[in-house]
Amino acid sequence: MTTELATETPAWWTRAVVYQIYPRSFADSNGDGIGDLGGIRAKLDHLAELGVDVIWLSPIYRSPQADNGYDISDYEDIDPLFGTLAEFDQLLAEVHERGMKLVMDLVVNHTSDEHPWFVESRSSRDNPKRDWYIWRDPVDAHEPNGWTSAFSGPAWSLDTTTGQYYLHLFAAKQPDLNWQNPEVRGAVFAMMNRWLDRGVDGFRMDVINFIAKTESELVGESVHPSMGAQIHDYLQEMHREVFAGRDTELITVGEMPGVTVEDAALFTGAERNELDMVFQFEHVGLDHSDAGKFDNLPFDLVALKTSLARWQTGLASSGWNSLYFGNHDQPRSVSRFGDDRRYRYESATLLATILHLHRGTPYIYQGDEIGMTNANFESIEQYKDIESLNHFAEVVGAGAEPATVLEQMAFRSRDNARTPVQWTPGPHAGFTTAEPWIHVNSNASTINVQTDRAAGDRSIFDFYRRLIGVRHELPVVALGEFALLEPEHPALYAFTRTLGGDRLLVLGNWSNERLRLPEGLADDPGTRLIGNYPEWHEAVLEPWEARVYRRSERAGAEPVA
Repeated sequence: MTTELATETPAWWTRAVVYQIYPRSFADSNGDGIGDLGGIRAKLDHLAELGVDVIWLSPIYRSPQADNGYDISDYEDIDPLFGTLAEFDQLLAEVHERGMKLVMDLVVNHTSDEHPWFVESRSSRDNPKRDWYIWRDPVDAHEPNGWTSAFSGPAWSLDTTTGQYYLHLFAAKQPDLNWQNPEVRGAVFAMMNRWLDRGVDGFRMDVINFIAKTESELVGESVHPSMGAQIHDYLQEMHREVFAGRDTELITVGEMPGVTVEDAALFTGAERNELDMVFQFEHVGLDHSDAGKFDNLPFDLVALKTSLARWQTGLASSGWNSLYFGNHDQPRSVSRFGDDRRYRYESATLLATILHLHRGTPYIYQGDEIGMTNANFESIEQYKDIESLNHFAEVVGAGAEPATVLEQMAFRSRDNARTPVQWTPGPHAGFTTAEPWIHVNSNASTINVQTDRAAGDRSIFDFYRRLIGVRHELPVVALGEFALLEPEHPALYAFTRTLGGDRLLVLGNWSNERLRLPEGLADDPGTRLIGNYPEWHEAVLEPWEARVYRRSERAGAEPVA
């Protein structure tokens, strides 16, 4: 499988690392308390020194900011909160000068209700743009079906002007586009082409599988939408109209809640001309109960290993994995999966090692390279996220104890990932000279870029830099075959990567206790390539220790990190 792939010319993104920036929380250059393009430009050397290949920007388009920019009112202009088109062009040029690429967020399942398209669509039933969105008559004076919004409440809102409901799978201010209308698809493709002509290097596509609704479900008894079969037609048309002829230099990733391994193999199969990779949600849903994401379940390493290994195996011969533990919609990974107090350095670097040594393209979320933690908010007034605020109002209104709900949100809320990046131990963590739009984490005086980069052999940033160097240097990291070891072990995460005569053995102790390795596992493992403890015992892993060994039959092969 993978050995054959190595005989071809692999896509550049197989050895690349992507860094996600949430612009409003990255760095503020003009003193208004909100991150902006100037702030990103000022920190480009930080990213270049880290060694990342691609920067992905969460939305910076014009927006009323009901969902922090994922409600777009103009796809082809920059929101004044972040800067101007001229400043974007300057940022893009400076990214390219440093040998990195820049990816935009593409949010085309829905627009803002203030987008001119929707303003026209809701003006009358016979407006030419009426069919650009999804409108339905009431059923027995109620919503057309039982779909619920991802942000609480029904997924339908009644427009009193025209007497029909419009669909919004997210907030009421985010009406869903009607992708069955070829005019909608044409307008979206034209917009995408103009961004590519401007020089951007690809798109991360927000909930892109949601663009294909099943028509029979739109009026009926269904509770949750499913992905319509036409999704493949839409993505193949997108490739023909937008990416064909220049796709070898670009990167495309589709965020796809609910997608299966079998679905992903189709979406990312090279011969199908759809996407390079998808974001799947299986592994980050394992600690959600059936009651929803805010009902937290205990972490289960065996379940995580089983899930990730299934995706590694399922996309081994056709398709490609995107690798992530955290992003703007998830809690901080070191707080969720590690020990962010006693073993923050060790667990942050273990998580990085395990993730980056899988087969796929790794994604780093801003701040993970210094081990930023959950926000530890204690009052509802500290939260800004629409999902969190709506959830609190809904469940407390239904009788839940506010303190219990706040405890759940302190672990799970999306705002955990949205506190400002902690650059220095100074005021507002060096993020801004003003009052920031959301509270800075209270641990910023000890957890920040300046302090971490001066921490010598306990610098998380430096560990990430060396880890990225291994991916760039060794083809086995990008293309090697994956094999999970000790799948039922409750604390050991172990696997191999093999390409021809090159073999990596990856070991991680996912616990606060010392772990004796199973007999034979580390017998003559090869040369230690990278690890997060300066000294080690071959048969024992210290708490949260990560260790990678290399055995190569290639002449002259030497450690690279």
